[in-house]
Amino acid sequence: MTESWHEDIRPLMTILEYAGTFAGAISGVRLASMKRFDWFGAYVIGFITALGGGTLRDIMLKAHPFWMSNCSYVLTTFLAVVAVWLFGRKFISGQITWFIFDTISISVFMVIGMEKTIFVLEAETPGVDCAWWVAIVMGVITAVFGGVLRDICINEVPLIFRKEIYAMACAAGGLLWYALYWCGVEDPYVRYIAAVLSIFALRALAIKYHLGVPVLTGRGKHIHMHHKPEKNK
Repeated sequence: MTESWHEDIRPLMTILEYAGTFAGAISGVRLASMKRFDWFGAYVIGFITALGGGTLRDIMLKAHPFWMSNCSYVLTTFLAVVAVWLFGRKFISGQITWFIFDTISISVFMVIGMEKTIFVLEAETPGVDCAWWVAIVMGVITAVFGGVLRDICINEVPLIFRKEIYAMACAAGGLLWYALYWCGVEDPYVRYIAAVLSIFALRALAIKYHLGVPVLTGRGKHIHMHHKPEKNK
């Protein structure tokens, strides 16, 4: 994996970045609209949703946050606000709309996070490949952390802490990317597109068949109690 490899997929990454930014912003602005936020509040939620994960990733990689060097990401978020304003009913009503935009966002940002992590870490230590698990973890952070901030800001339990297969779908897509790489699939376009489609498919199947991660519960009847309740006198 070298800089030339990175340049080979730069056109694909650019397309995915803007698609993911718009989709992520739409998912955030839609929820803000349902909570009756004003334009500025909705923009902030859209911005956090779309760019929060990538910002944390860049900070952890000691890199300049990507959106600070190009105002197009800020403008793309604003376009999402306008889109919800113009086509509010289509974007706001129905869970399927939210699912599509949110899943596009996490699928795209997962592979973008992996790609940037691999490039930055391998540029720091030429000749040494980025550890596969580091790339996957950073990809998941890029994909889901914006959604975590979004849910906290609108006073909801973050989706990754519920039963839905969310972050795990992203991790599975990352594992598929590396599985293809280890199996000798040289074309990076094939690996990234396969990862994006697999994440989308896993999320869709989980929603359709009500699949989820088991809830962690204790076996003891009073496992969550710190003290015995006082008896009524």
